[in-house]
Amino acid sequence: MIPYGAILGSYLVSAVLFILSLGGLSHQKTSRRGNLYGIIGMALAVGATALLILGKVQFPEGLAENFRGILLDDPTTSTVFAAAIGIGALIGSILAARVAMTSMPELVAILHSFVGLAAVLVGISTYLGSGIKVPAGGEFVHNIEIYLAVFIGAITFTGSILAFLKLRGSVSGKPLTLPGRHLLNLLMVGGCVYLSLFFVFAEGHSAIEPLLWMTLIACVIGFHMVAAIGGADMPVVVSMLNSYSGWAAAAAGFMLKNDLLIVTGALVGSSGAILSYIMCRAMNRSFISVILGGFGTAGSVAVGSKTQDQGEVTTFDVDETVEEMREASDIIIVPGYGMAVAQAQHSLSQVVNFLRDKGKTVRFGIHPVAGRLPGHMNVLLAEANVDYNIVLEMDEINKDFPDTDLVMVIGANDIVNPDALEDPTSPIAGMPVLEVWKSSTVVVMKRSMGTGYAGVQNPLFFKDNSRMLFGDAKEVVDQLLTGLRS
Repeated sequence: MIPYGAILGSYLVSAVLFILSLGGLSHQKTSRRGNLYGIIGMALAVGATALLILGKVQFPEGLAENFRGILLDDPTTSTVFAAAIGIGALIGSILAARVAMTSMPELVAILHSFVGLAAVLVGISTYLGSGIKVPAGGEFVHNIEIYLAVFIGAITFTGSILAFLKLRGSVSGKPLTLPGRHLLNLLMVGGCVYLSLFFVFAEGHSAIEPLLWMTLIACVIGFHMVAAIGGADMPVVVSMLNSYSGWAAAAAGFMLKNDLLIVTGALVGSSGAILSYIMCRAMNRSFISVILGGFGTAGSVAVGSKTQDQGEVTTFDVDETVEEMREASDIIIVPGYGMAVAQAQHSLSQVVNFLRDKGKTVRFGIHPVAGRLPGHMNVLLAEANVDYNIVLEMDEINKDFPDTDLVMVIGANDIVNPDALEDPTSPIAGMPVLEVWKSSTVVVMKRSMGTGYAGVQNPLFFKDNSRMLFGDAKEVVDQLLTGLRS
């Protein structure tokens, strides 16, 4: 038997490891270490909780009764519990190992939905069962904890499912803007508050119907909020749902009297909210509009965008691009989602190494919302072993474009659109962008002249110092590498 103090100590160590994990993940150089801290912390937390539930813990006198309802004393139930954890871990490991980096946003979204669903199921089962011992006079507070956990969890569940389907392309990324949608959301939230009055003041377990009706309404709220968000703004949606999942976990922690779950949920919820705020600033969006839903609808519909002919583009072939790279001494590369789709990061890393060996200055400029997930481009470049020191954020590198000989834009569109700064009628007006057009020459690598997620044409392609190099990013980068070496 393990002393109960050892379980509490394990929870404390896990909480510290989670905090260190967040600190490590804040920078590319320490991200691997931060990820390792998180893995160790979660393994320790799951192991300690499993021992607690399986009854392998020696409690101090008088404390065992508080946990009597959650202990799995029956051998059959214990076996099923252990098998469920093992099967879940196996499935998760296989899926995580097989998922491509381009599909990582979908994986994150579906994992958020699991957290939300768990909060809903645990909340309802906690209310119906008697596993958690509630002190006399504490039913009111306990019911509030259950209600909040189920409410936030239901919103997170359906919102994350729809985000997953949008990111996967299974449903259209076009925003669903129903007339009076904000009023509709407000009425549904008001309905949930009204139902809470019948639930939290009820005695015993007699108010399951208000809880179930609230769950249904909250599921509709989550679906409707994400449905009203355009595809261009899905990176912010993913981080916001990450925050929701954290608050759902924290509420479940209060409900289950589990201190570690409270700490973990608070860390995830607050970090997700902070990240969402940072990304909103990077896109010149309102943080409040994200919470209310309908975020990004203006940026996802090409209303007011330039539709008239802006002239003809100047194209480059591979040989001309190679010659331009040989003549340039200062080069900045701006990657976008097109690089991720083509999986061109490894070939690009070889090109960068070759150019740096020739004495050229080569750096990367990363926009905060490039790709479909916060840090998407950073992860891809780290996977390709690109030197962290040459990967710079937008605020760090924007001032250097006027002194740059050559900028290579690989699969990016909206994040390098001059209209964000020059056209106040553009749907993306005010959005901070990488000002690549200020350099001497810009080579834009794209499959076609198609628009980005915002659905607006990019006047960068028509500027006098811009050259279009059409083709699959990986194939073109491979050809550039061959040309440079010849």
